[in-house]
Amino acid sequence: MTRWRLILAVVVLAGGFAMTASADPTAQQDRYAYTQLPDARQEAKAQALMQELRCLVCQGQSIADSDADLAGDMRAMVRERIAAGESPDRVRRWLIERYGDYVTYDPPFNWRTAPLWLAPLVLLIAGGWLAARTIRRRRR
Repeated sequence: MTRWRLILAVVVLAGGFAMTASADPTAQQDRYAYTQLPDARQEAKAQALMQELRCLVCQGQSIADSDADLAGDMRAMVRERIAAGESPDRVRRWLIERYGDYVTYDPPFNWRTAPLWLAPLVLLIAGGWLAARTIRRRRR
């Protein structure tokens, strides 16, 4: 009898692995992840907003350009909210509240994002100071 239990356990496990391997990962995705909105004006608003939002997985691509699952979910959220009548600014603020300032390519100026905004200025000043110092040394 133990031999039959072992065979049954192997068959059940093999069936479970086969079902998992054959599952379609895109089957659970929202319909708006890869489908445009029927209203062309709403889709244009959604596309413009999706170009301004950073994929949190890829980091170098917008959610409009990324094939990551999270980007697909974010596209679906943007389209659903635009289709429901929300303004792109409101959708953007909601995504920033949900994912943080990093989700946008144009983060707002506040104490947390100050290094992002001030670092180029500081580096430019430091480079100018270093160049002036080097030029003065060579003249001597």
